[in-house]
Amino acid sequence: MKRQAIILAFAAIFALAGCKQQPAEPKVMARFVPERADDFVFENNLIAGRFYGKALEGNPTSPGIDIWVKMPGKLVADSWYAEAMKDPEYYHHNHGEGKDCYKVAVSLGGGASAPMIGSHLAFPATNYRSWEVLEEKPDKVVFVLHYPEWEAAEGIRVSLDKQVTVTADSYFCRVDDTYKFTGAETLNIAAGLLRHSAQQTIEMEQKGDDRYAIWEHASDQSIEPEDGMLGVAVVMPGAQQVFADNELDHALCVKTVKSGETLTYYYGSCWSKGDVKTAQDWFDIVNKQK
Repeated sequence: MKRQAIILAFAAIFALAGCKQQPAEPKVMARFVPERADDFVFENNLIAGRFYGKALEGNPTSPGIDIWVKMPGKLVADSWYAEAMKDPEYYHHNHGEGKDCYKVAVSLGGGASAPMIGSHLAFPATNYRSWEVLEEKPDKVVFVLHYPEWEAAEGIRVSLDKQVTVTADSYFCRVDDTYKFTGAETLNIAAGLLRHSAQQTIEMEQKGDDRYAIWEHASDQSIEPEDGMLGVAVVMPGAQQVFADNELDHALCVKTVKSGETLTYYYGSCWSKGDVKTAQDWFDIVNKQK
């Protein structure tokens, strides 16, 4: 009996050893991309996008978020960049997973922010110049992009630390922006969306007082025609103004901050070839975002 008990104990140990859990398959990623113009790319299992780095300055110099549309499921950014090393236009074509078909130029793109001085947006003078990854888990990644000081207006100098949190299974990312500035007691900060007015933009009618969402045709069709629709949105808790500016062709959520005060907001995106098929589907998702 004793020998049998020992055999059973060893069997149990070996069984447990063979049943070790495998590491969870990542649902998020974010990284610096030195092989492609200093991009900083991010994605989860539903959305993807990138910020522009130093090597791309002038083409464009822009804080705007470049939205990448993708099918829900696996992570695709690393494979797209690998293929782009052989064909620079690779990710502007849909190979069944999605593509880059969103035009940013010098704008807020799909959810960036900038000081609003009077009636104009005071964009940074450079793209982000340094970065940090603060947290990296299979279902969550947090990174910070640093924008060096620039002159937002005469006598007003500003710098920005942009912290972005990407979590799995969400169409939205969280942003914690810290603007530090001199020459003013407070600044109005606008987070918003570039409205591609030539792309039959549909705007959410019941925007509330802290969010704005739009639904429009792909805005960059220079490489390949696109019959899908894109949804983008910004949600800013405590926003003091929410409006569309036809002259700037932006939809904006605005809040006043002091130097060093953290401004929190959320930006999101989707694609009609994925699970979000209609404008109303997208607006319903945006209205449920807390």
